[in-house]
Amino acid sequence: MPIDFRAKKPSDILEYFSTHVFEADAIVELKLLTSDIDTIGYKAFVDLAQLFYMKMLSPISTCAVSASEEVLLGCQNEITLRFKKLNQASSFHKAEKNSETYGVGSEFFSIDKTAEFSFLYHYQKALEFVNLKSRKRVLDLGINKGDEFKVIEEMLSDEEFSSKEFVGVDYSQSAIEYAKKEFPHANTEFVCGDINRLQELELGRFDLLISIGTLQSSSMNFNQTFMSLYQEHLEKDGAIILGFPNCRWIDGEMIYGAKAPNYAFSEMSLVLKDIHFCKKYLQQKKYRVVITGKDYLFLSARKIG
Repeated sequence: MPIDFRAKKPSDILEYFSTHVFEADAIVELKLLTSDIDTIGYKAFVDLAQLFYMKMLSPISTCAVSASEEVLLGCQNEITLRFKKLNQASSFHKAEKNSETYGVGSEFFSIDKTAEFSFLYHYQKALEFVNLKSRKRVLDLGINKGDEFKVIEEMLSDEEFSSKEFVGVDYSQSAIEYAKKEFPHANTEFVCGDINRLQELELGRFDLLISIGTLQSSSMNFNQTFMSLYQEHLEKDGAIILGFPNCRWIDGEMIYGAKAPNYAFSEMSLVLKDIHFCKKYLQQKKYRVVITGKDYLFLSARKIG
């Protein structure tokens, strides 16, 4: 039975969600006027769903009259918004941390972040900012199944893509084997290895380094790892794209907001601390650095001049 929130204030709706506990997979329905939607906007309700770990389902129109008929009849169209409570226990963040936490068959592997517009748009813009078409040798750390290379392939012509060399590194052997099948091209190489011991792989230097959601692993010293990558694996005029997750993946949904240990709510201090370190370090090396994005924050840097 839909809960009647017709002509209610946003604060009334927020209070309802804040004071009620919903079990996993529970469906919550709100009855609203279409004029409420016009005033508040659908995006506000999508944000509401994310705040309370829910997925917004397709709305249901409960009164089928045109806008002109609405005026003549003296009635208002109604709409029912539906929300499904996510299973917060279903998350790769809570899985045991080993190499196959991110391998084929894992919950992480089933996620396609490039299907999320807020990720795809800002990743594409980051690639444009670092002048992707001018880069000849690209290294991606934490490549997994190759989604980030797929975006690059779609942005380039066949000739442009085949003229470059791509190397992807990941700690998961099964993910690497999958990526090799997805990218059987002669100009792509996928290596199973530990980023903490990258020197042992003897990969050489690159003029574009990409790492999204990988360098902040608890097994790494972020500052030291980043400086080592810059000093030992980036060409003199090379560019960098780093992606910092500002989200959680819950029950297959990307939920906005980084979550630090011991906090029940989104807390971004650690993410911003790492971004600030990288930005300051690269600016000292004469790089132009921009920070963009939303659910993933992208640090993109290219040499000045």
